[in-house]
Amino acid sequence: MQTVILCGGLGTRMREETEYRPKPLVPIGGKPILWHIMKMYANHGFHDFVLPLGYRGDMIKEYFLNYQSTSTDFTITLGQKPVIEIRKDHEEQDFQVTLVDTGMPTLTGGRVKRVEKYIRDDTFMVAYGDSVSDIDLTELVRFHRAHGKLATITAVRPTSRFGLMDITPDGTVSKFEEKPEMDVWASAGFMVFERPVFDYLTGDDCILEQEPLKRLAGEGQLQAYRHSGAFYAMDTLRDVTALNEIWSAGEAPWKTW
Repeated sequence: MQTVILCGGLGTRMREETEYRPKPLVPIGGKPILWHIMKMYANHGFHDFVLPLGYRGDMIKEYFLNYQSTSTDFTITLGQKPVIEIRKDHEEQDFQVTLVDTGMPTLTGGRVKRVEKYIRDDTFMVAYGDSVSDIDLTELVRFHRAHGKLATITAVRPTSRFGLMDITPDGTVSKFEEKPEMDVWASAGFMVFERPVFDYLTGDDCILEQEPLKRLAGEGQLQAYRHSGAFYAMDTLRDVTALNEIWSAGEAPWKTW
């Protein structure tokens, strides 16, 4: 099954990093977050990726074009016909990556629509290029196939950015909780779609998270897969620092490979 990883956004909320490179190439533990996402999927047997590119997409193309030489040990014999002998190969031997220029201004739904011609099967997955999780992707696909609807989206319980209080009418704080888990469900991405979902994507200015998903929900064609484990979205420079600290401490829950 193929996985579409959205890689075209500007990443404006972390301009300190994305001024020089696309957001999916921002490093976590010395590897782009895109690499971490692909390793998550590959651990569940999903090795076929389609990457819709936009902002600085040429850098992502260069990353994969140079992957063999930058990720291996090798001996090169120089001359008119140089010979390269691989000494220690990388672990991503069976990854297949299709890189598609989907245009700078194109929005998320439009990017998915533009890669339709590269999707071979009736069922495919979609992920954001800036989020990691310990989600059981095998179980996600099983859940999707079991309910028979057109679309599945992963839901998580977000954590408040602030300390929350219960306050009595006279101003007494009866309860204080620092950044608690909220009693709502939020979208984490990690989606599974059937091919007819392409019909809900109308053009380059289509935002996947607006009209298409709203329409699917209104028609009873959207199911939520509840994930109670770890989920991290890399939206700000603060998130980049936190993810690197988690990785450096050897406590990254998304590292299931």
